[in-house]
Amino acid sequence: MAGPRFSVSEFTTMPLSFDEDVAAYAAGGAEGIGLAEAKLPAGQDAASLATLRAAGLTAVICLPECLSVLPLPPFPGPEEPEERVASICASVRRFARFEPVAMLCLTGPVGDRDPDEARAIAAEGLREIAAAGAQAGVRVALEPIHASARDDFTMVDTIPGAVEFLESAGADMGIMFDTWHLWDTPNVLDEIRRHAGRFAGVHVNDWRDPTRGWDDRALPGEGVMDLPAIFEALEEGGYDGWFELEIFSSETYPDSLLKLDPVELVRRGRVGFLDAWEERKGA
Repeated sequence: MAGPRFSVSEFTTMPLSFDEDVAAYAAGGAEGIGLAEAKLPAGQDAASLATLRAAGLTAVICLPECLSVLPLPPFPGPEEPEERVASICASVRRFARFEPVAMLCLTGPVGDRDPDEARAIAAEGLREIAAAGAQAGVRVALEPIHASARDDFTMVDTIPGAVEFLESAGADMGIMFDTWHLWDTPNVLDEIRRHAGRFAGVHVNDWRDPTRGWDDRALPGEGVMDLPAIFEALEEGGYDGWFELEIFSSETYPDSLLKLDPVELVRRGRVGFLDAWEERKGA
């Protein structure tokens, strides 16, 4: 495997604008950017693409404005799944212009619905989104979410769970691997080796101990995950795609990472990632 390619998700620097993100990520040493549709200036996609190209950044893991088939309690958005799926499919078509590595989506949680009904709605939505991705030439990936956040985000919280959900739904999608969400799931290293060929991308971060919630992540190497072991398993499984820094760090925390200079945040994240990469046993 060649040297790892490093990107940064725009969710990492949520308060910044698209232009500010591009400048900070390029200055911090990133080669790619995970576009957040909510930050893309409306009606200016050609100019935004030119900005990316001028900065030498590749569009990597894109984030649609509406993230899931079923509603997410922490985020505003339409309540009706049909409207949400239509929005996600529109996002697929919009992102196609940027030629991204992939776009992720979530199932959303069961919520107040009957579990079987919720699963059927999510499955139908994912099939429609996958078809839109195939038509637009954009790879779409389902992201499993940490079990602690299941009630707010997902029906899928493990790699095998994501594989089973997609296969039973008949949705031709990849899987988005996020270290924060999956690092402590059962047999995770074996599951990585078994299913790495399905991964459309890898979100990199670390687990703060004690953690204060899904929006309290640490930079790589500054938490308690065994990132070198995860990277080794990815390499052994044949993964040769992008690694993308994605940090949530609520401004309500007194030590929020958002208080760092954004260029320093990117540089620290990149250094922590590369250090963990070099520490894997296969290095």
